[in-house]
Amino acid sequence: RKYTDEERKAASAKAAKDAAAFICGVCKQTFMVNARPPVLYLHWKSKHEDKDQCTPVQCFPQLADFDPDDPKGEKKAKADAEKKKKAAAKKKKDAGGDLGDLLDAGLSMGKKSKKKFSKK
Repeated sequence: RKYTDEERKAASAKAAKDAAAFICGVCKQTFMVNARPPVLYLHWKSKHEDKDQCTPVQCFPQLADFDPDDPKGEKKAKADAEKKKKAAAKKKKDAGGDLGDLLDAGLSMGKKSKKKFSKK
């Protein structure tokens, strides 16, 4: 298939944009779009931590919520899941009351007598 000049220009522009998706705020080094926060953090740690006395966020604003002790975010995800679970349990308890109260209310109505049909 032959591409038009317009398609080639669009593809070239996209490639250039993806190649410079992350730019270090201190040294202006570029990183591809698929660079993950641990890679960006490693750049800061190896290039700027001692020399420039800057923070990781000054290099890359995307590192604001990054935890180097939890690079994959598993601890944060687990904590968020626990928080959601507790909130859901509290909401369920507040909305439905106690199950015992519901059962007591249902049982206090008493039994209804069944009508028996007699043969005539």
